[in-house]
Amino acid sequence: MAERLAIAKAKAAAAANPGALILAADTVVGCGRRILDKTDDERAARSILKLLSGRRHRVYGGIAVIDPSGKLTSRIVMTQVMFKRLSDAELDAYLAGGEWRGKAGAYGIQGKAGAFVPWINGSYTNIVGLCVHTAAKLLTAASG
Repeated sequence: MAERLAIAKAKAAAAANPGALILAADTVVGCGRRILDKTDDERAARSILKLLSGRRHRVYGGIAVIDPSGKLTSRIVMTQVMFKRLSDAELDAYLAGGEWRGKAGAYGIQGKAGAFVPWINGSYTNIVGLCVHTAAKLLTAASG
C-alpha cells in the first residue's frame, strides 16, 4: 500500500511537471494484520497507541522516483519497531501534547514518542517518513 500510494503521488506530480525529476513517498504503519491510519481524533489515537503498547509493529515506506524521461522506479522499505508497555499516565501525557495528530500509527518517533521505543530493526529515517538512504540511491540512479 505504501509503495502504491507513493507511485500515485509521483505520477500526479509528474503530470503537473513534465520533464521534472520527481520524488514521492508515503508511510504506512502495520500491526499484526491491521493498517494503522493517520488520525486527528484523540479517541482513535488512544486506541492505536494502546494496540502498539508492549508490541512490535512495522513501518513501511514507499518511495517512487520518476526521471525526466518519465521512467518510474519504486522501492518499499520496512522497519520493525518495538514499543514499550505504556502506562496510562504516559499515554495521557503524550495525547495531551498533540504530536500524534496526522501521524501514521499516531506517533512520531522523532518527537516525544521516541521515549517509547527501546529498539528498531531497520531505517530510523523510514520511521520518520522517508528512508533517506534509499531515496538518495534512487535519485542518483535517476539523474545519472
